[in-house]
Amino acid sequence: MSIDFVVHEEADGVGVVVVEGLKAGTQCTGWIMQEDKTVTFTVLDDIPIGHKVALKDFAVGDTVIKYNTDIGRVVAPIKKGGHLHVHNVKTKRW
Repeated sequence: MSIDFVVHEEADGVGVVVVEGLKAGTQCTGWIMQEDKTVTFTVLDDIPIGHKVALKDFAVGDTVIKYNTDIGRVVAPIKKGGHLHVHNVKTKRW
């Protein structure tokens, strides 16, 4: 089995894509490192390597957790399997 994205721990809402060319409609598999388990679902968008994929649905105003850390606020709805990046998440710092 190949791994398409990694997640630090199960409480995180996003995973980081670790393969080139992850295309919309692809069934992908992620490894949750802390719990040593895998999850599988269909990616909704093309997602470049190093970018984040949503592991759950997010609504505007939700907090995004990655590595058990608040990384920002959702500014546009994101569905599970969607590309999560600067177009739909903004920092809370400013």
